Amino acid sequence: MTDLEFMDRAETLLKAVELRCDALNDDTDADIDAQRSGGMITLAFPNRSQIVINLQKPLHEVWLATRSGGYHYRWVDGVWRDTKGTGSFFEQLSLDATAQTGQNLAFPAP
Repeated sequence: MTDLEFMDRAETLLKAVELRCDALNDDTDADIDAQRSGGMITLAFPNRSQIVINLQKPLHEVWLATRSGGYHYRWVDGVWRDTKGTGSFFEQLSLDATAQTGQNLAFPAP
């Protein structure tokens, strides 16, 4: 994958997260504060827990930091897959957002 392809796919991922946070805030009482700074999004929840999504451009990876741990994702066969083979980005984000807030917060893949 070229740098440009990575950035296009990574931007789609970040935009999907931002849009889903907006939708969850509109449709539920989740109150997610999504702050974006360049290639990083910090999701802050009312209980003061956070999830951080960060692009690692030189590695062509997306990193996800949550209470349950840190995860690295690469684009494989049309999906952001964990480099250790444990699942996809949006599956893990949904699991951790739900665990950290106690609310069912689904982040479907775009």
